[in-house]
Amino acid sequence: MTRTPHRIRRVRLTLAGLVAGALLAAGCTLPAFVPGAADRAAAPGATPTWRACPEVAQDLVGRGARDMRYECARIAVPRNWGTGSGATAGPGSGETFEIALLRARSTRQRDRIGSLVVNPGGPGGSGVDTAVYLSFGPAFGGLPASVTERFDIVGFDPRGVARSSPVKCISDADLDASFGFDPDPASQEAFDDYRSLQQRVGRGCGDKYGDQLPLYGTAQAARDMDAVRAAVGDEQLTYLGYSYGTLLGATYAQLYPGNLRAMVLDGAVDPRQKLVAGSESQARGFERAFGNFARWCAANAGRCPLAPDARAAVTTAMDKAKASPVRGADGREATPGWIFYAIVSSLYTESGWEKLARAVDELEVGDPSEVFALADAYTGRGEDGHYSNLFDANLTINCADETERPGIDRIRALQSRWRQQYPLFGPALAVGMLGCVEWPGQPDPYPTGRADGAPPIVVVGTTGDPATPYEQTARLAAMLGVGRVLTWEGEGHTAYPQTTCVTAAVDAYLISLTVPREGLRCPPR
Repeated sequence: MTRTPHRIRRVRLTLAGLVAGALLAAGCTLPAFVPGAADRAAAPGATPTWRACPEVAQDLVGRGARDMRYECARIAVPRNWGTGSGATAGPGSGETFEIALLRARSTRQRDRIGSLVVNPGGPGGSGVDTAVYLSFGPAFGGLPASVTERFDIVGFDPRGVARSSPVKCISDADLDASFGFDPDPASQEAFDDYRSLQQRVGRGCGDKYGDQLPLYGTAQAARDMDAVRAAVGDEQLTYLGYSYGTLLGATYAQLYPGNLRAMVLDGAVDPRQKLVAGSESQARGFERAFGNFARWCAANAGRCPLAPDARAAVTTAMDKAKASPVRGADGREATPGWIFYAIVSSLYTESGWEKLARAVDELEVGDPSEVFALADAYTGRGEDGHYSNLFDANLTINCADETERPGIDRIRALQSRWRQQYPLFGPALAVGMLGCVEWPGQPDPYPTGRADGAPPIVVVGTTGDPATPYEQTARLAAMLGVGRVLTWEGEGHTAYPQTTCVTAAVDAYLISLTVPREGLRCPPR
């Protein structure tokens, strides 16, 4: 199954993921605060020590949000909660991971309800960063005052991610090679080269982490969430999860239904989809989103230099790049892979459509800078060519979760078939499955059942969502048995808090536990 990772003005560009391996989807990563040596993780079950950490917001955004205080803490959790992952160290071994927390608390807070724990998805996205972004309020895409004045906003980096015992086993060179590779390696030689790249990545991670690899999966991380709940002092969890964060939340709801107060899952992942079905679902979702972009382009020629046929313009640009890629100022060549990721990046928000049109148009006259800007915002590649551990964590977590590993012949057949069905995105989603096929770690699957005993859970879906297609919304709600679907008839990935209708419905639920009426659909604007 595939999941993906924003700047302060675009909190909804959360991680939702494409397929493990090739399409390690991300939003825009920003400089991360690294706690100093004085920060000690509270032992499992102990009350953590919170300290003021305004430097996190300063590093991420350049300032803190008005009327907000930021505090950080670290907790220790067992490396293995004893869920049958196959790794040798059990919960009694004393081996732990450290989980980094940040809470943003409004100085205007009144009638506090508790903490709103948030996760941006990925897997691999930083909840610490997300809590900072969400603290900035609606003018910047953050949470409304009605929520921040009743809740602490608490973000945590899941195990293996960012500040929480991070996984790091993929070199910058291999990430560059992966993102720059032809998204449709049609010849056997090109396909074999891409497979060799994924084998090298897998060997490197296996050599470094060995039998610890299964411990980074969702089933373990969901148990960490209950330690987070206890650490913030809440008897019951109130949770907002985006994209992959919906899978993490759904897993928690099954494991701890009685510990849940309220849960909003925005950008739903269908937990029952295996790797092949999830990959095809995203191929269909991104193809549909690109079609929406192309129609917008044809109807807005004044804003879209690719009109009247954006698909033809993009296809031509990628074909030219195969034969003669344009070289950028940093020496990189704008290969079809980098163009592909610029396209993917732009489809996460409707505001990205105009940027995509401008980037492809400028590439035609020999300037790839906008293509690289879009692609780098998606991949998290810094100006110095270095990457964070976002994609290391994404691959590690996805493959720990995934039990289906199709054979090479099937992948090649799907690549050919999906090329006909989903021309821009199908082949890349097919070959992207090689990431987990060549992965050395054993899987540690998460549960896929009902959340009996949990309160109603609001599952939000966007009809134009490319990364977690809308069809998955009802499936997740039905699987949990307590899900209530809220639909946004909009474009891009995730919905809250984007429009008045969605925001009002979610706020009423979080604050007053008023469940949205059955079948509520919110208009695009």
